[in-house]
Amino acid sequence: MSMTDAELAAQLATVAGQLLLQVRDCGLLSLKSLGKAGDQTANQFLIHAIREQRPDDGLLSEESKDTNERLGKSRVWIIDPVDGTREYGEGRTDWAVHVALAIDGVPSIGAVALPALGLVLRSDQPALLPVAMHPPRMLVSRSRPPREALAVAEALGGELVAMGSAGAKAMAVVRGEAEIYLHTGGQYEWDSCAPVAVAAAHGLHVSRIDGSPLVYNQRNVYLPDLLICRAEWGEQVLRLVREMPAAA
Repeated sequence: MSMTDAELAAQLATVAGQLLLQVRDCGLLSLKSLGKAGDQTANQFLIHAIREQRPDDGLLSEESKDTNERLGKSRVWIIDPVDGTREYGEGRTDWAVHVALAIDGVPSIGAVALPALGLVLRSDQPALLPVAMHPPRMLVSRSRPPREALAVAEALGGELVAMGSAGAKAMAVVRGEAEIYLHTGGQYEWDSCAPVAVAAAHGLHVSRIDGSPLVYNQRNVYLPDLLICRAEWGEQVLRLVREMPAAA
């Protein structure tokens, strides 16, 4: 019996995560080589498995050369073999594997593995959200917190929580470790498609920072901004961003 798309996404993310842990723990690679080896190993597994299991679907991966073929497809798998390569190479836990299926541009199915934590979060198995904290905790980059996030956190009296990869930050909201993930520093479709699918399935607010929907499988795969947050904070965060003065 063949797997459903959701089962396939979860299995792909799980196995890719296990491969990445094996590569990292083998002790044969320097820190400089580790990220590249992990990216290539996970990517090769994912693209071969998807092409075998879903040969008629399109495919977009951070680690493979993009082509226009996917643009004519209704169903497109969007993957990030290692989201947070630096964190992966440093032996941290805040990195992820993203496997998503966009259908007509909508992030419909997603699985995000957090291999170092032994977790896979799935769009088809939403869990109850933990109780949200007030004031909210806001996730920001370890190195470059965006001005909009800093301003919103200040306006809400919120606490800043620094974390690595986009997937780890998005899943921290799903897991109840924070309430808001606001990103304005620019990303690509593979950075957010799977996390958005999982977050939406858990009842979180997901959108661009102007409130418009996130649309995938575009010719230009750059996505400037993103908001994933608890539903009760969505409207207020969007209003605060809208009211911010333009950057000098």
